[in-house]
Amino acid sequence: MKLRSSYQARVATVLILLSLVVIGALYFSVKMATRQAVHGQALAQLQVGTRVFERLLDVRGRRLADGVQLLAADFGFRDAVASGDSATMRSVLLNHGKRINASDMILLGMDGKVLASTVDEVAEGSSFRYDQALREMRRQRQAALLIVPLQGTPHLLVEAPVLAPLPIARVVMGFSMDTAFADELRSLSNLEVSFLAIDRQQPGTLVSTQPQVLRDSIVSLMLGASTHEGVSTTEHLAHRFLSQSLVLASDADSQVLALLQSPLDSAMQAFVPLDEKILAIALVALAASLVGALLLARGVSRPVQALAQAAERIGHGDYQTPVILTRSDELGRLAVALNAMQSGIAEREQQLAHNALHDRLTGLPNRALAMERLGSAIATQRPMALIYLGIDNLRAASETAGPDAVDELLLNVSRRLQAVLRPRDTLAHLIADEFLLLLDGAGRDEAVGLADKLQQLLLRPQRIAGHDLALDCRLGIAVYPDDGDSAQSLLERAAIAMKDAAQMPGRLQVYEPGRDLAHRRQITLIRDLRHAPGQGQLLLHYQPKLDIRLGHVRQAEALLRWQHPQFGMVSPAEFIPLAERSGSIQLLTQWVIEEGIRQLCEWNRRGLYLQLSLNISADDLLGDELAHRVSALLRRYGLPAEQLVFEITESAVMREPEKALKVLHLLRECGISLSVDDFGTGYSSLAHLKRLPVQELKIDQSFVRNLDETSEDAVIVRSTIEMSHNLGLKVVAEGVEYAHSLRLLERWQCDTAQGYLISRPLSADAFEAWVALPLSAQTSQVH
Repeated sequence: MKLRSSYQARVATVLILLSLVVIGALYFSVKMATRQAVHGQALAQLQVGTRVFERLLDVRGRRLADGVQLLAADFGFRDAVASGDSATMRSVLLNHGKRINASDMILLGMDGKVLASTVDEVAEGSSFRYDQALREMRRQRQAALLIVPLQGTPHLLVEAPVLAPLPIARVVMGFSMDTAFADELRSLSNLEVSFLAIDRQQPGTLVSTQPQVLRDSIVSLMLGASTHEGVSTTEHLAHRFLSQSLVLASDADSQVLALLQSPLDSAMQAFVPLDEKILAIALVALAASLVGALLLARGVSRPVQALAQAAERIGHGDYQTPVILTRSDELGRLAVALNAMQSGIAEREQQLAHNALHDRLTGLPNRALAMERLGSAIATQRPMALIYLGIDNLRAASETAGPDAVDELLLNVSRRLQAVLRPRDTLAHLIADEFLLLLDGAGRDEAVGLADKLQQLLLRPQRIAGHDLALDCRLGIAVYPDDGDSAQSLLERAAIAMKDAAQMPGRLQVYEPGRDLAHRRQITLIRDLRHAPGQGQLLLHYQPKLDIRLGHVRQAEALLRWQHPQFGMVSPAEFIPLAERSGSIQLLTQWVIEEGIRQLCEWNRRGLYLQLSLNISADDLLGDELAHRVSALLRRYGLPAEQLVFEITESAVMREPEKALKVLHLLRECGISLSVDDFGTGYSSLAHLKRLPVQELKIDQSFVRNLDETSEDAVIVRSTIEMSHNLGLKVVAEGVEYAHSLRLLERWQCDTAQGYLISRPLSADAFEAWVALPLSAQTSQVH
């Protein structure tokens, strides 16, 4: 009953809402149309009123202009002006002003001085404030009508010259835009009219047809609109008006403003009966909708209730009870579809439950099910051995035989592994090339024996898609409880053992305690390495390189150091391979190059000119960006390219020779010298060496460190020096630690020596101080 009532309420609500939307749309459309009509009528009234106002000003201005012209032409007035009879002039001004209802009568000299005035504010003998404005108006040939704030109210002024026959004075006549003028405009336009004069930034008395209670609000409105004209809807003490703001006059410190307003509230009163009728119609329609909604909802609620109960049963997992509803309409078809749906849900639920815990390809348990079984064994404290198996050459097999063959290969592997396991053991497929074996009740020795057996089994070639494929596998072993007391830690340690197995001859490794700490250290270093340049953790040390023939240092090699905030100073032998493996090496190279260039520029400014060697990785030789980036840095810092030497290893060049040669030629075109580092440890031939645009060979320290005249290293070093000189290359011997080694190199005409015998790598300040030592102090430890 609750569901049926709810459904009835929803149907009724929908219909009522639809009625409300329609009725509301009609009601508000009428309201909007009414409002727009009133607004449009008020706007038209404002436009007409504005034109009436302008015409009235024009009529008043013409009347004043005619009057002032008549006065200026009067013979007696001209004679009085010419004779300077001030009493006669003032009397004429007063009489003439009264005849034409002018409130302002002023006589000005040609210099703008007031000769006579009927305005108290304009004193005789003073300079007329608006003289310049009148002259400007006459010069620009504008209409001879000037509106100014005078005595706190707006005034209209006109001017005419007094000729005898040349101009001897100027008559200014005006009238005040007072309440009478505002009332006259209101009677003509049916608008509320307000005038406000602002003199020296101070508002004067408001002249308005509005009631006194509204005047403060009107003044605020007019002051706010003093900088622009326009139409806006305003409200004054709950009275709404459509207002037109007019700026009649404006200069630096005064303004004359007008405000024409059409009342909106009175216009809207005529439409109140229409609103009441529409509201009554809306209420009747709403009541009819409610009755119809209840009748309709009652007719359809019962079959919907049956369908709802069926859906509730399905929601609780009951997929067996069918929905019985004898109808041929849409609800009957819905019942049939619901029966088909619940049977489909039952099948898919079983499939999803299986897929959630099993691998799609092999059908083996996945990581989640394996971890669940491992956790159950740990909870019951049963011994358990884990064999983590990784296939190294699965990608090569995919490239050789194709993805479909790889799927078949993985199925074969899962069948082979499953065949040697006991019923209580678990084989899980974690990801594409990794499997996990859980040996229930097994110890370390038993796991090692089974792992060796599995490895031999998988080494046997499999014939797939016309290819004989043999798998190269790594196996890592961890056991419970010796290697961990949680499923996650055991899995991680088995994975670490599998990674360590890559370095073992038998490709099989048992977890060694403490290896997870080393693994976590590596992960931390890889994570932090990308942020090291930006956080100021990297620094360069500089190892001097001795020019053997001249006996002093002209070169140095920049060696990267990392001061880690947690682990302290990290050896390059540890973080450089991690950078190459994680793809951060190019970021480090960029930092090393820019820092090396910056340091060279700093030394150049202090008079220390050196050639600096920087190491370039194999990844940097795979694109053209390096040469462009270095050229930009050289231009930015203004450093000669000849001060840079880039050291590259033979193995870096041999990885992709053609790409590397292209980058090396680009660097050489920039003027940068190139050196082959660790020569003798790579795989390049002399023919390949001749193709490289290098100027220097650097003999690896393994041949130099224990150099003796009778050793095999001596033959290699001596022949390398001779061969390099024949090819036009300079030779650097690194790893020089003993004086007798340096003497042999000097006898064999080696160009440069580098090693602890000369100096250890030094910080920039220490290197600069070391170079500043006298030559005898530098070479005393050498000889």
